[in-house]
Amino acid sequence: MKCMTQTIKDIIKSFSLFDDWEDRYRYVIELGNELTPYSESAKDNAHRVLGCISQVWLSCERGSDDNDPVLTFKGDSDAHIVKGLVYIVLALYSGRRASDILAIDAEATLAKLGLDENLTPQRSNGLRSMIARIHEEAAKSQKKIKA
Repeated sequence: MKCMTQTIKDIIKSFSLFDDWEDRYRYVIELGNELTPYSESAKDNAHRVLGCISQVWLSCERGSDDNDPVLTFKGDSDAHIVKGLVYIVLALYSGRRASDILAIDAEATLAKLGLDENLTPQRSNGLRSMIARIHEEAAKSQKKIKA
């Protein structure tokens, strides 16, 4: 079984080694190929991320700590470059406590990669939709704590 091996810090460091965006795009596609296999049964409307031109699915598992659960995400897409973007988003968020997820400044982190300047508007919207979905999951986990 594949598992994610690159952290967001590793990805940022690797991005800095590439001189042009063609090489960075190839790297993003390679990252997508490293995604943990995603269950075909979870490729449904409940897991689909709305706002993405490509099909994107995200699932979330909550840890047992009711006070501030660790959220683990899996994801997939039907488009190669978007699969890589899913990998980057999961490297940023998956395996963190809900409170930490809500505190992450994704825009600042992704700006270090230059994604904001080099993605099409549709892909940028899709990326924001993935981040919004992850924040929703974290916020729901926080509400369960407070309920």
